[in-house]
Amino acid sequence: MQGNSERTLGLRRVCLLTLCGILLAVPLLPHGQQGKVLAAEGVNYNVNSTMADNLKALAGKKVSIHLDSGKTLTGVVKEVGNHLVHLEKLEGKELFDAIVTMTAIEAVDTRFRSP
Repeated sequence: MQGNSERTLGLRRVCLLTLCGILLAVPLLPHGQQGKVLAAEGVNYNVNSTMADNLKALAGKKVSIHLDSGKTLTGVVKEVGNHLVHLEKLEGKELFDAIVTMTAIEAVDTRFRSP
């Protein structure tokens, strides 16, 4: 009988230590900071503008351009014209630039918020 109570006591200790470990592992954020997302200044999309106008607003920012071919180019928008966009510092090819036609662009994404 004494063996059973020692096992129960040991199991309770293990459970208590596990619970304490879980509670200590959970980061405690200051009040009001839970789930807060900070917007990046000066960056936004305008759905009432053209793709070229949206890309002009992203000049100097890192973007990923998804092409109708299925390929994605990630780099910094250097310049935007009426029919072409110039990307520099291509990801994975930092010494290369690219010129992309507006008609080949399916979508553009960029980071607007920081955690």
